[in-house]
Amino acid sequence: MASTTDISLDDKYRLDGGSALVGGRQVLVRLPLVQRELDRRRGLNTAGLISGYRGSPLGGYDMELWKAAATLNANDIIFQPGLNEDLALTALAGSQQIDFLPGRKVDGVFGIWYGKGPGIDRSGDAIKHANLQGVSANGLT
Repeated sequence: MASTTDISLDDKYRLDGGSALVGGRQVLVRLPLVQRELDRRRGLNTAGLISGYRGSPLGGYDMELWKAAATLNANDIIFQPGLNEDLALTALAGSQQIDFLPGRKVDGVFGIWYGKGPGIDRSGDAIKHANLQGVSANGLT
């Protein structure tokens, strides 16, 4: 078992160690890294897309994602903020259409979407359409 002296704040996005010191938003940044690693263990070559509205109550989430950009990019995870919740959700829904693309480079795309209450209310149609179309065989949103 690692002692507390063996744990560093720089370990928060490393998945090869046993312990990490992370805050709430950092856990949300770590989540897609964990998903990608789990997919790798299942033999899947997946990528990730994170999108949402920067005015959401998760205010610092986008800042944490930008700080971790090099780690996310190295793991084929893209953070692309939306102009609003509708456009962010539509981008994620589009990422689930991968089965229709010839020559695709990944087996699936997992996604994270975030927004604020009024934007979620306004995004009802986009949410319904995304739910209706579903996700690709190896996608997860």
